[in-house]
Amino acid sequence: MPRAISKVASHRRRKKIIKAAKGYRGGRKLLRSAKETLHRAWVYQYRDRRTKRRQLRRLWITRINAAVRNHGMSYSTFVAGLKEKNIALDRKILADLAVRDPAAFEKVVQSVK
Repeated sequence: MPRAISKVASHRRRKKIIKAAKGYRGGRKLLRSAKETLHRAWVYQYRDRRTKRRQLRRLWITRINAAVRNHGMSYSTFVAGLKEKNIALDRKILADLAVRDPAAFEKVVQSVK
């Protein structure tokens, strides 16, 4: 009986790794290096999907704080006022208003005051 060789499956598996490593430079296009580099890249990718959310939230808070201080208020009193008045706008929307539509943001601030 002939020896079974899993040539097609192993070739496809290796080809998939090399394809995922497209654009890498130097020896990182070789199978072993590509595997190691891809594994590390996937770890960074997973981690940074979570980090991105944290960084965006920090950016929104900074923008809201800057806009609110122009109206003579602090960020913490503004957010407390929003909760007290039951205004359900999240930080993303508030930051967008502060940057793109200052007049509408001013109305929100006036309603909190």
